[in-house]
Amino acid sequence: MRYVAAYMLATLGGNANPSQKDLENILGSVGIEVEKDKAAKVISELKGKDINQVIAEGEKKLASVPSGGGGAAAPAAAAGGGGGAAPAAKKKEEKKDEPEEESDDDLGFGLFD
Repeated sequence: MRYVAAYMLATLGGNANPSQKDLENILGSVGIEVEKDKAAKVISELKGKDINQVIAEGEKKLASVPSGGGGAAAPAAAAGGGGGAAPAAKKKEEKKDEPEEESDDDLGFGLFD
C-alpha cells in the first residue's frame, strides 16, 4: 500500500508518470526504506493509466464485495443456553459498586512533591 500511496501522492502533485526515483524520494522523506522490486511493480501496473479512473474502477469493485458482518455472532451467543449472559452482567454490576483505588506508587513522584 505504501508504494501505491506514494504513486498517488506523486500524481496528485502534478507528476503524471512518476518514476521509481520519485517513489523513493517520497517514501524516503518519511523514513521508509524502499523495496525496489515492489516499487517497480506498482509503476509498471499503473504506467500510462489515469489515477482517477483507476480509483473509480476500484470503487466499483469494492461496491460488489459483501461487507455485512456480525450476523453469525448473535445466533451463536443465543445458542449458548441463555444462562451465560445474566451471571456476566451481575459480575459487572458488582465491580461498579466498588470504588477503584488510585495509586501513584509506581510513578516515582507525587503531584505536589
